[in-house]
Amino acid sequence: MIKRIEISVPPEELNNQNYILKKTSSLLQINNDKISAIIPIRRSIDARSRNVFYRINFEVYIDEKPKQENNFIEYKPVNENKKVLIIGFGPAGMFAALRLIELGIKPIIIERGKDVRSRRRDIRAIHQEHFVNADSNYCFGEGGAGTFSDGKLYTRSTKRGDVKKILSVLVQHGASKEILIDSHPHIGSNKLPNIVQQIRQTIISCGGEIHFNSKLTDFIFKQNKIIGIVVNDNQEFFADSVILATGHSARDIFYLLHKKNILIEPKPFAMGVRIEHPQKLIDEIQYHTNKKHENLPAASYSIACNIEGRGVYSFCMCPGGIIVPASTSNDEIVVNGMSVSRRDSPFANSGLVVEITEKDYSIYDKYFPFNALQLQKEIEMKAYLMANNSQSAPAQRLTDFIKNKFSASLPKSSYISGLTPSNLTNLFPLFISERLKKSFKVFNNKMKGYYTEEAILVAPESRTSSPVRIPRDKNSLMHIQIESLFPCGEGAGYAGGIVSAAIDGENVANAVTKYIMAV
Repeated sequence: MIKRIEISVPPEELNNQNYILKKTSSLLQINNDKISAIIPIRRSIDARSRNVFYRINFEVYIDEKPKQENNFIEYKPVNENKKVLIIGFGPAGMFAALRLIELGIKPIIIERGKDVRSRRRDIRAIHQEHFVNADSNYCFGEGGAGTFSDGKLYTRSTKRGDVKKILSVLVQHGASKEILIDSHPHIGSNKLPNIVQQIRQTIISCGGEIHFNSKLTDFIFKQNKIIGIVVNDNQEFFADSVILATGHSARDIFYLLHKKNILIEPKPFAMGVRIEHPQKLIDEIQYHTNKKHENLPAASYSIACNIEGRGVYSFCMCPGGIIVPASTSNDEIVVNGMSVSRRDSPFANSGLVVEITEKDYSIYDKYFPFNALQLQKEIEMKAYLMANNSQSAPAQRLTDFIKNKFSASLPKSSYISGLTPSNLTNLFPLFISERLKKSFKVFNNKMKGYYTEEAILVAPESRTSSPVRIPRDKNSLMHIQIESLFPCGEGAGYAGGIVSAAIDGENVANAVTKYIMAV
């Protein structure tokens, strides 16, 4: 017999099997010797009251032993009969490729950036030399923007695909089994590169191809159908279909699509700042004490409010993390956050962003369909000028930002590339800066101590999602205008985050298979 139960466990008893056995037998009113196994299946932290505890769901095996199940996928070699080009090797592209292999179709992956090991050197150059390689950085390269992120795997896209399968595939390629249990799972930027490399090895060993340093520069048409692509201006690839999974920062792809009269459209997104606090302060606020137990992780938070009809909310919160430069060219500043698996940095950072609507970017109608993109670009380039033409990001104390006062000094920060004291009110349009200022008062009421001189704002957090959508048919997932072109993932405007992009990759792979098998 198998019973499912939920137990509240204090942090100090988290690893005490005798404690959990005793509570389980008491709850089920059975003797200990009847219980053969207690397996955790879901775990979350409840910090709503003064006494923080874990809520853990268990499967309890009574008078029977659990079966040893292996849910891993057996990926088999594919042949050359059917081929699909995948442009981009981020989460959407990776999981599209894996799904195609499951379905017996050969993926040919075209990635503008470098493999993950070579990519590290270019990321180091951003920090140390303030030089951005436009094709190899925090956004571009093997694994996409997800590789050097926190590896946050929480998603609300549970109705769009099999989240558990995505997590299981990551475990199969080296992620901890803990991600199958935690309510807000994460992997860590120190572990993601190895997982990405293992996925690459699976694809290659099954007959797939991956071409690094290969930038899409043109499409090859036959009437109203894309039959191939041109890479690096001189190399042609042909296939039965094309999946476009280039990410939210591949602006050159948006311009190429427009040049080829392939329909794209502006899309609402969000923009704001990275706010950084001492992690110790966030722990005290969230755990209601200045003594954090060793079994409690670095505390996170999620906050949101509505200011004058517009949402303002936290985005990609990184407990125990660092702020990183996510620029994709040398004349702009973009910041983001990441953490390693231990989340042991003394800093906590999060995006705090304001919704950008059609009303806000309508003033850029002369740039249509790049209205929203133009607003994004102008703020990023303005930040670069404020930072004296370097990757030293504009920054300001939270208290000074509220008072519209230049910061004479800045607190310590995790941002390695350096900070330039600035008045961030001058960086953003008023509809952003004023809503941010009003939101901090609301957030301080929700998290007492959030508004503090110890907090610093680093800007801009501008790549929350793509400012462009590549429209596709709701049923076929193919572009509404061009046959055999399948827009996919964050860059196409249909995902946000690692898991939702991976799900979209799988869904598009299914749609592509249906299409090419019917042709």
